[in-house]
Amino acid sequence: MGNWVVVAQYENDTYRTEFIRRGLETKEQALEELHAAAHTYVPSKHVVEQWRQVYRFADQESYLVVIKGRLTKWECTLRIAELIPDSTDPAASERARAEDAAMEDRTAEDSAVEDSAVGDRTAEVSDEPQDRIPPGY
Repeated sequence: MGNWVVVAQYENDTYRTEFIRRGLETKEQALEELHAAAHTYVPSKHVVEQWRQVYRFADQESYLVVIKGRLTKWECTLRIAELIPDSTDPAASERARAEDAAMEDRTAEDSAVEDSAVGDRTAEVSDEPQDRIPPGY
């Protein structure tokens, strides 16, 4: 498993970090995935996209994505990050990486089961507006 990831960071009710892609071997692979995600990433909030603006920051390693939904405008930052060891003991770092890989495998299996359980119900709901008006408006 590689050390590079592509993440989306945004504020919903709380500040959130969502891993778009994990386990990339090189920085170049991560940059390719980042570039692709800037034009295709859809937030887990189910925003019905009317238009999208993508801004690249000067560091060339992060993007600001603005998506206009039916009722709201949603913003997130997409960027790459490298996993670095936080311990001076290399064995501890390897154990942590192995545990993380095992946890990711279990999470992928769980989400596949959830996706198959949802099935056709999502297709029925997709015709209705997905944006919600925040409380107090």
